[in-house]
Amino acid sequence: MALLTCKELCIGYEGREILHGLDFSAEQGDYLCILGENGSGKSTLMKTILGLVPALSGEIVFGDGLKKGEIGYLPQQTDVQRDFPASVKEIVLSGCASSLGLRPFYSKAHKKLAMDNIEKMGLTELKNRCYRELSGGQQQRVLLARALCATQKALLLDEPVSGLDPNATANMYELVQKLNRDDGITVIMISHDIQAALQYADKILHIGKSVFFGSRDEYLAKIGKAGFAQQGGADNG
Repeated sequence: MALLTCKELCIGYEGREILHGLDFSAEQGDYLCILGENGSGKSTLMKTILGLVPALSGEIVFGDGLKKGEIGYLPQQTDVQRDFPASVKEIVLSGCASSLGLRPFYSKAHKKLAMDNIEKMGLTELKNRCYRELSGGQQQRVLLARALCATQKALLLDEPVSGLDPNATANMYELVQKLNRDDGITVIMISHDIQAALQYADKILHIGKSVFFGSRDEYLAKIGKAGFAQQGGADNG
């Protein structure tokens, strides 16, 4: 059974439809990139999968033991969030909040998991630094470590390299690829970078006036045709 399946999904805000009839799935270990123009519904789709926005109609099915609260999520950052006055360690540990249950405090296991993910993201020397003092690339690695505290199965990443310099962008792509390839974590990433999507992803979901879901090779064949090629070139967040 697929890790995540969307069937005839209709998404939108406050009853206003953005996209309807959406069908796609993600298997364990997939690397799926979601592409599309501004306003096509990419972020709304991700929030709907997470249960942050209700689906207008259709169905989202989780399989292979995955639960909605066990998905790691890295949203787009706002300026206010970039200025958050907490330590790296505190922010990463907060990723364990969904597993606290009725306990008022984080356990030793939670703290160990947070430190393991801090180390995995190359942040050990920065663990006591204030988040607001870090570079954009360092902040994104902190948020990725936080997302990993919530999951061992699936990561949803919304434009994780937005605003980063080329070195930080390359580093983030390498980290995500390593999590997918070596740890078997399913990656579902919104991206405006078609070239990176075609380099790293094995599946593509392109939404907008036309909808495509399939393999990277199928997408490459599709964008060579009139209409889709123009949409692909205009892809922009």
